[in-house]
Amino acid sequence: MQVATGTSIVNRIAIGRIRVYKRPEYKIGEEIVADPVPELKRFEDARVKVQAQQNVLYEKAVKAAGEDSAAIFQFHAMMLDDDDLLDSIKSIIVEQKHTAEYAAQRGFENTAQMFSEMDDPYFQARSADVMDVGNDIIECLLGLDTSSLQGTEPSILVAEDLAPSETVKLDKNLLLGMITREGSSNSHTAILARSMNLPALIQCKDIDDSWDGKFAILDGYNSCVYIEPTQDLVDSLTRRHEQELAQDALLEHLKGLPNTTIDGTTVRVYANIGGPQDIGNVTANDAEGVGLFRSEFVYLNSKADPAEEEQFQAYKRVLETLAPKLVIIRTCDIGADKTIDYMNLDKETNPALGFRAVRICLTRKDFFKRQLRALLRASVYGNLGIMFPMIISLREVKECKDILAECRRELENEGKPYSDKIQIGIMVETPAAVLCADELAQEVDFFSLGTNDLTQYTCAIDRQNAKLEAFSDPHHPAVLREIRMTVEAGHRHNCWVGICGELGADLSLTETFLRMGVDELSVNPKSVLPLRKQIRSIDLRKPAGEGLTQNTQ
Repeated sequence: MQVATGTSIVNRIAIGRIRVYKRPEYKIGEEIVADPVPELKRFEDARVKVQAQQNVLYEKAVKAAGEDSAAIFQFHAMMLDDDDLLDSIKSIIVEQKHTAEYAAQRGFENTAQMFSEMDDPYFQARSADVMDVGNDIIECLLGLDTSSLQGTEPSILVAEDLAPSETVKLDKNLLLGMITREGSSNSHTAILARSMNLPALIQCKDIDDSWDGKFAILDGYNSCVYIEPTQDLVDSLTRRHEQELAQDALLEHLKGLPNTTIDGTTVRVYANIGGPQDIGNVTANDAEGVGLFRSEFVYLNSKADPAEEEQFQAYKRVLETLAPKLVIIRTCDIGADKTIDYMNLDKETNPALGFRAVRICLTRKDFFKRQLRALLRASVYGNLGIMFPMIISLREVKECKDILAECRRELENEGKPYSDKIQIGIMVETPAAVLCADELAQEVDFFSLGTNDLTQYTCAIDRQNAKLEAFSDPHHPAVLREIRMTVEAGHRHNCWVGICGELGADLSLTETFLRMGVDELSVNPKSVLPLRKQIRSIDLRKPAGEGLTQNTQ
């Protein structure tokens, strides 16, 4: 038996044979062509075909893993419209008279190197994405078929790493688990694994091609994989795997039950979504509402600044379908790691601390008003909450509310209806907002703690930089104290407080949050039922740390 270790993404077990996933190898020569015109056409045909494939992959990724993991395919599609990249490739074909595949390889490699040499870690990370779409173009030009790389039988997939397009192309019905030599906890492999609740190991340095076809057990609990395990180990881990499957079935029985602890404390459990296409996940996982609708994906999905009517239709669909459940829509949170070409935002040395979110909205008033008018018009179709992100001062909140009031007056003058029962809230994701929480709570109906950014700004650790993972502590006592301070400040002024960041789904903190008095937890739809199970096992009458029981009904 061989044992290899790595970093576990999901604490589950996978049992089956290994399939080593390897991209086809090819060598592109530097031969000269007599006539570049056919090569230009070959490249253009491949570009159009791959761009269409990226759009299909986007739709597939949205259904499989949500908007966050799907957004990369929008980057791919936009890259294939990039004039500088296309001009460089066409120049190599026309001026140097090289083949289309050679020109594509050189063009994408040069662009990827440009990204890798940038100072910003976010743009450095895009280097791999550039080569991912470049490889798709080259494989298309060479006529290579990569659809059979996964095989036809259920397996534990082993790879150096998996690019975004590869993770989406995978047949999920044949995927028992994943192991990669590279990757980080924010890689596309990790995102896919979490969204599917699939066992996965990353940074497993002992991967060997000789594993292909061998029987193995991926043990997420112990962050290792056993190659050709002993029968005793097979028996032991098979029993544990069967317990996992039984637990999955048990979660289905939790649908329709309240999120109430043994002692009678109830907390609302909502879902985070990226757009109307996620509505099915909200209902399928029995979420009580939507605690975070990431409206920026309405902008990311559009090739131009979306008009008021386009936004209105998107918001209306979600509100109307989920009524009377509360749907909290966050106003546009563009900036930092979410950029859009048509907004013509300047490149910044440190975009996470730069021109983003509400800072853009308050300096581009017409842009902001289009969204607020669309939200107000949609409010008559359901139960709406509007949430402003990246707030650091009372002045910003008042200015947002003033612009919202201006939009109300305009709609009244135009004879267009809107609801007067909209809840107004803010994201608390900066230390400044925490320290001003008493003043801010007097201006809004609710707070929603964005723990991802709050942790980043509190600990001065770039959340996009994989090299800093060893220094990052999502349970940092300073962050937990900030959460408690925010809850207490909100409650002093009749302002309810929720959490919509990653920590909301961290079951090891559920009891802690309930003891703090958190009113609502908004999580990935697939985390709703596991969170409900955890809530229903807690007894807050017992001392902290002793409030968990085996009661999951």
